Amino acid sequence: MINNHPPIFLASKSPRRKKLLHQMNLNFKVLPVEIDESRKGNETPLQMVKRLAEEKLEAALLKAETGIIITADTTVVLDGELLEKPENKTDAVRMLKKLSGKTHIVYTGFTVHNSVKGKTITDYEKTYVTFRKLKHKEITDYVNTGSPMDKAGAYGIQDDFGAVFVEKINGDYYNVVGLPLSKLYSDIMKVI
Repeated sequence: MINNHPPIFLASKSPRRKKLLHQMNLNFKVLPVEIDESRKGNETPLQMVKRLAEEKLEAALLKAETGIIITADTTVVLDGELLEKPENKTDAVRMLKKLSGKTHIVYTGFTVHNSVKGKTITDYEKTYVTFRKLKHKEITDYVNTGSPMDKAGAYGIQDDFGAVFVEKINGDYYNVVGLPLSKLYSDIMKVI
């Protein structure tokens, strides 16, 4: 349990990240931030998610009260290609067809900052996810629910039909949802 800590702020609009912090039994306020989440130059996916987590912290610091700020960014990578949030239904179908029958990597970069103690940790997690071979109708039925539209890689492993696409994972399940809870907890304890 994390006890006797300054106020905690989650600088994210993600309902999944909110749910994960509630699962950790944390009291926190949501502090949504807007930044340009484009990839820069030839940075690797890992460099990108860590940079974006740090840029979200910078944006959050402009409006946050004193306390602990948590930021994160997640991306899906298949054969070197970034699969971010789909632009539309056609893009979501394209992504899911590519993921079908293959193993991809989910990276989450995150930053934990304690403004009271001036401590900041930027960290990451990497998880391998293997999809079973998907039928076209499964993909289109899922995309038509609208659920994949706000998720990197166009699927959610946690609470919708996207879960049945996953054959196996190697690594942290919660990382695929949006926050690697074990590593996040350890890093919060280091800055408190």
